[in-house]
Amino acid sequence: MENPQDLIQKAKDALPNLTPTPPDLKKESSVHDLKSRLEWGEPALTILDVRPRDAYNDSHILGAMEFPMDELVDLAKNNFEAERDLYVYGANDAETSEAAAQLRQAGFNSVAELKGGLQAWKEIAGPTEGISDSRTDAPPQSYNVAENVAFHAKTQEADFKGVKE
Repeated sequence: MENPQDLIQKAKDALPNLTPTPPDLKKESSVHDLKSRLEWGEPALTILDVRPRDAYNDSHILGAMEFPMDELVDLAKNNFEAERDLYVYGANDAETSEAAAQLRQAGFNSVAELKGGLQAWKEIAGPTEGISDSRTDAPPQSYNVAENVAFHAKTQEADFKGVKE
């Protein structure tokens, strides 16, 4: 007859691992990937906006740090460990890719390119801040949890359809 500890361990081994884990960082991430990661509650990530200062001041993803392209690598080396999860976005996907390539070449191992950037973030009602954002009313779904969840599901479904094609 087996002892109780062995029986308990056998039972644990037979069960699937039900411990939830945050979404993994992807080299090319959608705004839904970032939003899911932030909603996890302990994101351990940094969002970098590499657009010019005036564009950053006008509007940026809530919590994003301003790291202009011409200072990007130096600022990153002075502020982050190489293993830090970094989500980067620029004025367009080409600028985003260039910034991510610079960071990877500088030795940063966990860099995600945020596809669609700020515009895509705004389209899914992601929180933003800046001069123009303080003058713009939030979308209607921002005030109703049920509408916000339905809106997020709808846009995420469209995002996943684009991935499958």
